[in-house]
Order: sequence, then C-alpha cells, then structure tokens
Amino acid sequence: MQYRVLAEKLKEAAASVLPVTAIVAVLCLALVRVDVGLMLSFLLGSGLLIVGMGLFTLGAELSMSRIGNLIGAKMTKSQKLWFVLGVSFLLGVAITMAEPDLQVLATNVPAIDKTVLVVTVSVGVGFFLMLCMARILFSISLRLLLIIFYTIVFIGAFLSDAGFLSVAFDSGGVTTGPMTVPFIMALGVGVASIRSDENAKADSFGLVALCSIGPVLAVMLLGAIYPTDTQADVSMIIGGFETSVDLGFAYLHSLPDYLLEVAMALLPIFVFFLLFQVFSLHLRKLPLMRIILGVGYTFLGLVLFLTGVNVGFSPLGYVLGSELVSSGLSVLLIPLAMLMGWFIIDAEPAVHILNKQVEELTSGAISAKAMGLSLSVAVALANGLAMVRVLTGLPILYFLVPGYAVALGLSFFVPRTFTAIAFDSGGVASGPLTATFMLPLAMGACTALDGNVMTDAFGIVALVAMMPLITVQVMGGIYVLKSKQKTQAPAMPSFGENEIIELWEAV
Repeated sequence: MQYRVLAEKLKEAAASVLPVTAIVAVLCLALVRVDVGLMLSFLLGSGLLIVGMGLFTLGAELSMSRIGNLIGAKMTKSQKLWFVLGVSFLLGVAITMAEPDLQVLATNVPAIDKTVLVVTVSVGVGFFLMLCMARILFSISLRLLLIIFYTIVFIGAFLSDAGFLSVAFDSGGVTTGPMTVPFIMALGVGVASIRSDENAKADSFGLVALCSIGPVLAVMLLGAIYPTDTQADVSMIIGGFETSVDLGFAYLHSLPDYLLEVAMALLPIFVFFLLFQVFSLHLRKLPLMRIILGVGYTFLGLVLFLTGVNVGFSPLGYVLGSELVSSGLSVLLIPLAMLMGWFIIDAEPAVHILNKQVEELTSGAISAKAMGLSLSVAVALANGLAMVRVLTGLPILYFLVPGYAVALGLSFFVPRTFTAIAFDSGGVASGPLTATFMLPLAMGACTALDGNVMTDAFGIVALVAMMPLITVQVMGGIYVLKSKQKTQAPAMPSFGENEIIELWEAV
C-alpha cells in the first residue's frame, strides 16, 4: 500500500521539478554557457530533489498531520487555557524549525546568521499559533485579526530597515510550507472539534494565514536589534567539478552535515510527540509505529532534499541568473521567470487539490480548470514582477501594499470561507521550487547587476504568496455574482467535524 502511495508522491514531485529542469537544460544548451560539471551536478540534484520530496511528503502525511490532530484534540480537552497556549507555542516553534523551505531561505540570506533567522521565524510562528488557538476557542473574527495585524505589519514596514523588509516578507511565505501547513491545519481541526456550534468548522480555517504574519513581524523586529551589514556579499558555494569523482565526493562530503542538521531540526517535534505519547496519548502499537515510520521517511526525504538543493540545484540557478546578465540577455529574465512560474504552479499537486475544493465549494460555478488558469496567470505575473524588481530596484512595498490592500478589501465582499482559504493558500503557490531555484536565479542576476541582494532579489516568495489571496477571493466574488443570478443559490457543502481541508494533499 505504501509503495503505491510513494510512487504517487514521486510522480507528483517529478511533475513539479522536471519542467524547470527541462527549461534550464534547453537554455544552458542553447544560449547560456555554464560549466559542464555544474550542469551534471544540477541534474543529479534534480534527481535527489524528486526522491527527497516524494519521501518527505509521504512521511509528513503519515506522521505530522496525524500528530497535529491528536495533540490538538487532546490538549484542548484539558480545559486549561494556559496549557493550550503554551503547548501551541512550543509546537509552532518546533515544527517551523524543521520546515525545508525555511532552511533553504535561511541558507541563502547573506546578512543574517542561519540559526538566528530560523529561531526568529520559528518564535514568530509560535506566538501566532497561540493567537490562532485563542481565536478558535473564543470564536474571534479572522477578517478582524487580518486587518489589525496587516495594518501593524505595514506600519512597521515603513519604519523598518529596508534591508530586512524583503527577507521578512519572504519568511512569512516560506513558513507556510509542506511541513508546517498540514501540521498546523490538523492541529486547528483537533482544537475546533471540541466546539459544537455551527461556526466551529469555519473557524478551523485561517490558521496558516495568521501564522504567516508572525515571521514577518519577528524578522522586522530582528532588523531593529541585530547588528548586520545588509550589503553583505552572497556566500553561495558554487562547486567546480573536473571529474565525476569530484562530483560524487561533493555530494558525499555534504551528506553528513545535512544528516546532523535535519536530525537537530526534527528532534524537538519528535521528542515532544514521544512525551505526549507517554503521558497522555497512549496510542496502540500499530498507529504508533506508523507515525514513527512516517518520521523516518520525513527525515530521509529532508536530507536528500537539502543535499540536492544546496549542492546542485540552487547553485545552477544562481549561475544562470548571473550569466544571463553578463551575456547581455537580462531581458530574458522576465519571460523566463514567468514561464517557470506557470509550469511550477501548474505542476504543483497542492494547487489541484485547492482547485477541486473551490469547485466543490461553488457547486461547479467556478470550475477547477478556471481556477487553475487564474492561479497560473497570477503566479507567472508574480515571478515577472519579481524580476522587474531585480532589474529596476523598485522597493517591495510598491507591490505588497496595494496587493494586500486589494486582498483585504475583497474580504468584505466574498464569503468568509473563501477569504480563509485564500489567505491559507499562499503557501500553496510559494512551493519548494520558488525558494530553491527562483530565488537563487534572482540573486545571481542581482549580483551581476551590482544590486543589493537583500532589498532587490529577496521578495520573490512574498510576491508569489500574495497572488492567491487576490485570485481565490476574485473567484469567490464571481461565485457570489453567479449565485445572485439564480433563483436559489447552490448550497455550500458541509464538512465533517474532523475533516481537514487539505491545501497540501495532506503532505
């Protein structure tokens, strides 16, 4: 059974990675000169990326979603608010530290120590996960909280160090990744399951939306107290391989480092689960072994993923961006980024799940095909705008302020379920390939242009994560208009009390 599931996960990972690999291969064979050894390293890294993503998503499905649901339901039954909030904070910190997208982003940021950034972002998620639990327990309006905290975010943005802004908003995007999203959503459903009122199910949405705000504020605060040079040079290691043995040694040499790094990242959440098992959960042997097996898959997948990304995949993205500028082909950056954005989002399995959910919510008024097309256009546009920023140096706030103003404004005109799904779905669009390839591509181009990487290259994840907020709600507005044209609007389907609306196909 698990072999079939694993084969499906590998197929999904290949569908996401191979389009980018093919585009890069054609570009490097036809227009851009890159080292042959680096190209071979990229291809090997692509293979490790596919296998790693497949194992990781299977492991997270077997373990993280289950752990989140079990702990969420159990801790809420204690009826102790301090206990619920305290456990939520610790869980938020622990699960975010293991998020692969965050690990990749923190590795690429040149001006901030990796551990400092990871801990800062994790603490931000922890505090806002506490807020999410309080919101569910006391039935606080999601729209009200979004308006309040995004107002605080943008007031803080105008007062913050410009060198930290793009990284701050990117941090919010990468935390809504394949590790964090299913866990947090499952935790919310577990907490909401103890409520019996009609709004309990709806209030289990919106957790990811709020948790993505925490890292933005935390990194802005870090910028005010952390002594750093936001003009620091990029320290990405670009390997030169003269022989196949050199290439193999580079991967083998890096493997122990990532084994230790991933073990330290997963250890807190695993220990936390074992303590809950001993003192509270008392799971039977079979479900316990399934969760432990899932953690093993997650560990192995994450090791292969990070090794492939950091040794072969991201370095070629950086070199490609640099060579396009050096060869006088910088004008190709915008259409290239848009093309990759189109294929990345179209191949993302989680997006197809989101599209089907919207089709079900609207009883077919908004088709999955129309939803998918709108998201592909939106993400392609976001990638194009990111490259415009690289080429022109326009501040990130020129794009984020009007974008979020439109998104928050739409929340007053669409059903609140659409608003919750829209703000939860930012992580769907800003998938692993955005941080692992598109960001290094922008960094390479920015460095070749003698731009400021911290202000001009970073921000691509934030732009991609912003687009679904607008697109999903626009589709919700179209649904409202279509419903008004009928004598009787189609009923919104009801969801089971413990059913999870998966944006990541229970990754």
